[in-house]
Amino acid sequence: MSGLRFVVMVAGALAAGVVLAQSGADVVKAKGCLNCHAVDQKKVGPSFKDIAAKNGDASAMVAKLKEGKGHPKVAASDAELKAAVGYVLSQK
Repeated sequence: MSGLRFVVMVAGALAAGVVLAQSGADVVKAKGCLNCHAVDQKKVGPSFKDIAAKNGDASAMVAKLKEGKGHPKVAASDAELKAAVGYVLSQK
């Protein structure tokens, strides 16, 4: 019976992780990206559409945001960064 309890706990933890995952749109709002960027117009930084048109390498974009190279460093998890970059690249 304790083995079954463990399986139920693991399944519950995995389900909770899925529920807590944020969409890319939610991440860009939560992390303040919209303070400098907009979807279709230049603000302080380029629009998401312009970024998507010039970039296609999601892993390079995640690295720039994570390391602060060419863009202020963003305090976010890898999953959040990947979701945000995926959202930005989808604006083509």
